[in-house]
Amino acid sequence: MANQELESKVINVLNQIRPYLQQDGGDLSFVELTPDNIVKVKLQGACGSCPYSRMTLKDGIEKAMVKALPEIIAVEEA
Repeated sequence: MANQELESKVINVLNQIRPYLQQDGGDLSFVELTPDNIVKVKLQGACGSCPYSRMTLKDGIEKAMVKALPEIIAVEEA
């Protein structure tokens, strides 16, 4: 799959996750998709300072991303 096509799908999945973060005053933005299929995001708002943000990133965002797009290796904070 072309990287551009995969990146478009990654952004689509992130846009489906964003409303859940926004309910708690947080948000995220897409930074990049690395050549080895790691998604880099920036947590914003309440997510940026929340002590549970790492858990949200790995247990929530990453699991949803890998479930939707199995070729994604991980989601990490940029």
